Amino acid sequence: MGVSRGDVVMSGPVLVILAAGRARRFGGVKPLAPIGVHGEAVIDLIASDAYDAGFGHIVVVVNPDTGPLIREHIAANWPADKSVAFAIQERPLGTVHAVLSAVDALDTSVPFGVCNADDLYGRDAMVALGGHLTTHGSNCLVAFRLDQALVGDQPVTRGVCHVANGVLTSIAERRHVVATATGYESGDGLEPSSLAPDTLVSMNLWGFDTTMWDVFRQAMASAAASEDAEVLLPEIVGEQIGSGATTFRAIPATSRCVGVTHADDLPVVQAEIARQVARGERGE
Repeated sequence: MGVSRGDVVMSGPVLVILAAGRARRFGGVKPLAPIGVHGEAVIDLIASDAYDAGFGHIVVVVNPDTGPLIREHIAANWPADKSVAFAIQERPLGTVHAVLSAVDALDTSVPFGVCNADDLYGRDAMVALGGHLTTHGSNCLVAFRLDQALVGDQPVTRGVCHVANGVLTSIAERRHVVATATGYESGDGLEPSSLAPDTLVSMNLWGFDTTMWDVFRQAMASAAASEDAEVLLPEIVGEQIGSGATTFRAIPATSRCVGVTHADDLPVVQAEIARQVARGERGE
């Protein structure tokens, strides 16, 4: 159930931040990892970028274990005049289930955005998402260049996007993606193994229209036979565009996406944020 903070007047689009992950590889509460020059957490900078981009309401989806820590942190650090609500994902059934957990904390009659709580997308990306939702109100994905979406030297998974005439035509999940001395490689055994620097990838920065609520509900109902099955946003989006049921505009991001997947990523991300501040791309 969503719980709002105060009687704040909401305006602008809504953003759902997915902060219910268990962070097994990181070994801590990733949304609270201190990456800012003054120790700001990842989720603090995500919210700051979103509010600055015009989002009027944020729903933070948390799990029962780390949720209280995140709520306490937000209560102590976010401005009191910002509209924020919380929702609990009781079981780890994937990102589609996480989004559905937020349904009571927002207005389902308006389009909404979704993002991870451990990836900092940049203000330009948030502006692009908020602008699209405000102007068009239709489905979209803000996609990043591969060379702007890797941090550190640990292998990661990235959703490689195929785009035609500005429309997303498919997403192919590639595993064990790393930067090498000669470029970018995927070690998952699929072809092509080499990936171009300007390959567009998904970092889970989505815009959804209101029809997607029924799609998400149907997807979870179909998976109900398996109590532990995870239903993921890229999979459902891929099914929708593959069947022609809907279209997703692909919006190329101009900013870099940095996140903390592994513990070793933290100093790398901290250094990148410090460089952004020094270049004037981000306020102190």
